[in-house]
Amino acid sequence: MKIGLVNVKGAVPAFEDFGNLPTHVVNHNGLVQGRKAHEVLDGIIIPGGSIVESESMTLELASEINALALNGNFVLGICSGFQALALKTDIGRKSPCPIEKEGLGLLDVSFSPMISNDQVEARITSESFLTKGLVGKTINGFHCHTYGHLIENGSDNANPILYSKIKRVNYADDNREVLAGVTNAEGNVVGTMIHGCLDNNPLLVENILKFIGADEEDRRQIAEANKMLVEKIKGQLGIETNILVEKKENTDSNQCIGYISAGMPPVIMVGSTGSDSGKTFLVTGLAGAFRRKGLKVGVLKVGPDVRDIVPALYLTKEKMESHSSIKIGHLGWMCLEDVLKSISSFNYDLVIIEGVMSVFTGLLNEKVPYSAAEIALAADIPLLLVSGCSKGGIETAALDLASHREMLKKMGIEVPGIVFNRVYDSKIFQKASHIFKNDNGLEMIGEVPKVKLSKRGGTPEVEIKLEEFCLMALKTVEENLDLDKIFSLAKKPDFKGYKSIKEIEVAFNFP
Repeated sequence: MKIGLVNVKGAVPAFEDFGNLPTHVVNHNGLVQGRKAHEVLDGIIIPGGSIVESESMTLELASEINALALNGNFVLGICSGFQALALKTDIGRKSPCPIEKEGLGLLDVSFSPMISNDQVEARITSESFLTKGLVGKTINGFHCHTYGHLIENGSDNANPILYSKIKRVNYADDNREVLAGVTNAEGNVVGTMIHGCLDNNPLLVENILKFIGADEEDRRQIAEANKMLVEKIKGQLGIETNILVEKKENTDSNQCIGYISAGMPPVIMVGSTGSDSGKTFLVTGLAGAFRRKGLKVGVLKVGPDVRDIVPALYLTKEKMESHSSIKIGHLGWMCLEDVLKSISSFNYDLVIIEGVMSVFTGLLNEKVPYSAAEIALAADIPLLLVSGCSKGGIETAALDLASHREMLKKMGIEVPGIVFNRVYDSKIFQKASHIFKNDNGLEMIGEVPKVKLSKRGGTPEVEIKLEEFCLMALKTVEENLDLDKIFSLAKKPDFKGYKSIKEIEVAFNFP
């Protein structure tokens, strides 16, 4: 039996395991081993990512998905894959007017902006191929979307089947239950916003296997084919880039390639002097560059907004895990101590943590920890400190980096490397960076030039075009930063506990 997985630009086919069900990839041409997908597949899964924003749903692929649905085969769309099955999605989150992208119209719903990044519990309210016999039960997974508000149009092709309990909406605490899944009238096409729904809920996987009539031999063959599929997918950065992952070898000449995983991996945090400094861009490029060298790279986010690390996961082909979001206050998924225990069992060669806003944002909040600085301090994690030059200029970036580094050192946080991002004049950078000439302990001063991306689609906050964003980040990092040096700055963390708010106030002489 054959279960397809859509593998087009903007999709994240390794974001989750999809219950270890996919056996064949379906590319933009809609073919499976040279034949039309609907002629050979028993069903198809359309993963999340930025399929709608990237406009990668070709006429050929759309035709095959429609044919599978018409034939009575199962069609499952997750997050962006759900949006691809819907009528339309308004991706104009920061636009003064809607920017609508049409879907296939197999499910009679539309989408508009609503950010949710929660781990969720969802109740099943109706039957479909996915939920047969499970009405009244609950499932688990997570949300990771910018355009998650479902608008029903009242037809039989939008029968609600899943409602998620979420805690936050658009950056604000807001406990509510939201529609998170629908099915068509026939019950063979399902869309859901819940990532990990198959991985976390074996009963859903069992329903799919029963729906396609898989016997024990079929299940064995599906499992074997899935292993080969995953290996193939993970052997390439991004989608259809022809950028292959190198085989990791033990050599003394390259510190990155020569590292061998053993227990706790080395960790480095990319923090910044403020929002919009380019953390996500640099983390994406670094993760992709190290993965290209053959390393298994873990990418984590301080706080709940895991959307920021999706571009890095797009390149590395790693899953979103429970440890991917480091809890600060009541925000996020897993506390730091448990995160460190978790990553030690994943055989990572390197873990890169993306900070949140400025490293100091939230430092004086009564909740502890509530800032990236506190996370770094608690586990002795070194910081690669970044400042963008596009707003205040290179001179301001230099002063921001110097003052931030001084205060971080005062807290006891190691800052062995700094990066000027979006540098528009290399001569000015050279002069401004001279301020650090006598700065002991600073092992690296990096310069990253200003790059041009599409006017929209440049951050996860709007309709990010994963392919363009990620490949530009990879290219920029590889051409401008010393990867071996950055790898050498990382160190194995050691959890020592958090400073109290009083200790922090005294250290900074706050009243």
